[in-house]
Amino acid sequence: MNYEATKTNSNKIKLLDQVRITLRTNHYSPKTEESYTSWIKQFILFNGKKHPLELGPEEIQKFINFLATEKHVSASTQNQALQGVLYLYKNVLK
Repeated sequence: MNYEATKTNSNKIKLLDQVRITLRTNHYSPKTEESYTSWIKQFILFNGKKHPLELGPEEIQKFINFLATEKHVSASTQNQALQGVLYLYKNVLK
């Protein structure tokens, strides 16, 4: 599937670029932008490159559980990943 969100009929913006634009518009720091886009990309890859619109809360929970049980990341890292993915759904794909 093509990971593009349509801006207009003739102009498409890739999903991660759209995330970056939204973060910058909302005055997030460059480090937050880097972190959130990285976690969103990892979430998409974890789910077989499916578009996030095809995914939901169950896939988000499985991703966070994977980070905790397989990757053994800290609770704060799990939270950072969750916040990045939630930002995508609440602010970009709304």
